[in-house]
Amino acid sequence: MTKYQNVTTVIFDLGGVIVDLDWELCIRNFENLGINNMHNLINTTLQRGFILDYEMGQISDEQFREEIRKNATLKVTDEQIDYAWTSLLVGIPAEKLDLLMELRKKYKVLMLSNTNNLSFRYSEKMFDVNGYRITDFFDKCYLSYEMKLAKPSAEIFVALLADAGLKAEECLFLDDGIHNINTASELGFQTEYIEPFSSVKDWEFPGKLIELNI
Repeated sequence: MTKYQNVTTVIFDLGGVIVDLDWELCIRNFENLGINNMHNLINTTLQRGFILDYEMGQISDEQFREEIRKNATLKVTDEQIDYAWTSLLVGIPAEKLDLLMELRKKYKVLMLSNTNNLSFRYSEKMFDVNGYRITDFFDKCYLSYEMKLAKPSAEIFVALLADAGLKAEECLFLDDGIHNINTASELGFQTEYIEPFSSVKDWEFPGKLIELNI
């Protein structure tokens, strides 16, 4: 069977797929604030504890910062915490912005991201290029902290489909978290696992869609 049949919608994860990440830099910046256990607090694929609560919109920015301070050996300001936290988000390669713009000519393009207010507001500015804004690259952004749901739970995928009026089988979902890919596949989505730190030329789907001319 031909891969990627009858695709109408392409759904992207944000961090690790569109936005490049630097976990080591983030952890190092927290260590500079006297927070030496950050590597135990954050996970590159599945968050837990108060960080998961933050990504599910169950605690505020202020509550998140207070949780961070509980793990700090130094007195740290809001600005220092925000800087260390968002240093994870390095930037968006131009080739990915070009791809998103090209895809929007033929497809509905959505974002489905486990994220939080601080991270998303920081990432959002990375799309402000050449007069464009994030709304020029995506038809809609589905964000865990707004939906009060998180991948890899099936609920967040089902909620997206219901809101967008889509069927799973017409959607191509791309993510760098294998648990998220597995859930999407089980629900009937077409999927592609994106290797961490890969570039667009390493991805299978852009070339395949062009080849099929769909």
